[in-house]
Amino acid sequence: MEIRAYDYLPEEAKRIREDVFVTEQGFDDEFDEIDGRAAHLIAYVNGIAAGTCRIFAGSEPGEFILGRLAVLKDQRGSGLGAALIAGAEGEARRRGGRVIRLHSQLQAEPFYKKQGYTPYGDVEPEQGRPHIWMEKKI
Repeated sequence: MEIRAYDYLPEEAKRIREDVFVTEQGFDDEFDEIDGRAAHLIAYVNGIAAGTCRIFAGSEPGEFILGRLAVLKDQRGSGLGAALIAGAEGEARRRGGRVIRLHSQLQAEPFYKKQGYTPYGDVEPEQGRPHIWMEKKI
């Protein structure tokens, strides 16, 4: 497995996000203006893009937001998601990050807890699905 970071949204990342969030989960508004300023990470397995996420600077000094973590169905459970998070944390640290926050789908909260993230705030809907904010000091 290899993880690469890009300062633009690569086609492979778009394809993975469309497969996971639009086709599989039914989200409508997958791409936004944040994609133009975020760092995008892609995990490659045997040279094939299999997972992605993005990070971008938050509103507070040292804060980064992790989002759009998506792993293709046939790679789930392989550790790819955890590797992407570790890569995103490293990238955020290189950019001066001290904390990472994310808006997790409620169903994914246990996965993020295993990666050291702590929930805070109330559960709230995003595109009709329950989400919760989580954070980790890095």
